[in-house]
Amino acid sequence: MRPLLPLLLVLLTTPLAAQTVEFGGLDKSAMDGAYYPARSRYLNYLDEDDPDRDMKIRVLYSRPKMQGRELFGKLIPYGEDWRLGANEATEITFFSDVEIGNVRVFRGTYTMFAEPVDADTWIWKLSKERFIGGSQNRDAGQDVLRTEIDVIQVPQARESFTIGFQDVDDNTVHLLMEWGNSRALLPINIRPAFMADDDASPMDLVQYPAMSRLRNFVKPEDLAANEPQVRVVYGRPQLKGRQAFGKLVEYGKLWRLGANETTEVTFFNDVMIDGQKVKAGRYGLFARPAADEWEFVLHNAVQSWGSHNFDDEATVLTLKARTEKTPAMLEALSMTFVEAGDDVIHLVVGWENTMARLPIQLMK
Repeated sequence: MRPLLPLLLVLLTTPLAAQTVEFGGLDKSAMDGAYYPARSRYLNYLDEDDPDRDMKIRVLYSRPKMQGRELFGKLIPYGEDWRLGANEATEITFFSDVEIGNVRVFRGTYTMFAEPVDADTWIWKLSKERFIGGSQNRDAGQDVLRTEIDVIQVPQARESFTIGFQDVDDNTVHLLMEWGNSRALLPINIRPAFMADDDASPMDLVQYPAMSRLRNFVKPEDLAANEPQVRVVYGRPQLKGRQAFGKLVEYGKLWRLGANETTEVTFFNDVMIDGQKVKAGRYGLFARPAADEWEFVLHNAVQSWGSHNFDDEATVLTLKARTEKTPAMLEALSMTFVEAGDDVIHLVVGWENTMARLPIQLMK
């Protein structure tokens, strides 16, 4: 085995000129970028309030030249994937979610291809597969979108393959791909409608009287007795094998009495809680759980997301209530109203094997 020290000395004393360095020449199909908005590439030159600072789409692609060749149907066969350029597969980055062909595309970087069908139609494809040369041996199983797009013929032939953008309206931009006399147009909705997925902690509500939420099923003579008095809207987290109190819900810390938005309670008439008059209106409802009691907190900051930046000055009242065992284990946070005497109802909040009651005196 050769000694390490002499080998290091040889490497350190080898003239740099003996080490081969090769630089690549200019590519015949030079790389380029296309940006939307176009001026967003000059971010450092734009004012802070310039709307074009917000880059939405970037395309990196190579630009082969026509060089007298017949393009579509010859150089680029019909019915086969094309990398939309040359060399590496063309890369497109969406900096926010968009919608293409009624399909939501999440922000991120993708590769894109086109399958020319004939002179008038391409099938445009978007793939999660990256860092590939061209379209040969690509994994079509990683395609996230295929959509048919129109191709028009323009009178002036373009020598180099070119990608650009064209504003259509406030919501839509066309990604233009042009080479020779062919121009393909891909509509992109840059302001797609936001449609939420199923919530892991679905929203629910309870209302008193129970039939006041279904008044179209109440007999006319019973309508007066079923005027809404109190309603609670809340998110319903689930245990999913976790421990709720003392773990997921920490003792001594303010809790939104649910998940997502702060739990909202509406009093349709004035009520009394713990001897204090509470005017009709909407309120936020929180709790500070402890091992054997909860402190309910009624709050004026209705529209909030949990207890972050909670303002004590907006507290309407607090009330401490002893905890009880639930009749059965509750997988999901649950709320219900229980009648407890003349014009007295309890809002009962339960989860896991623990529940607590908020007494409410109705004032009709």
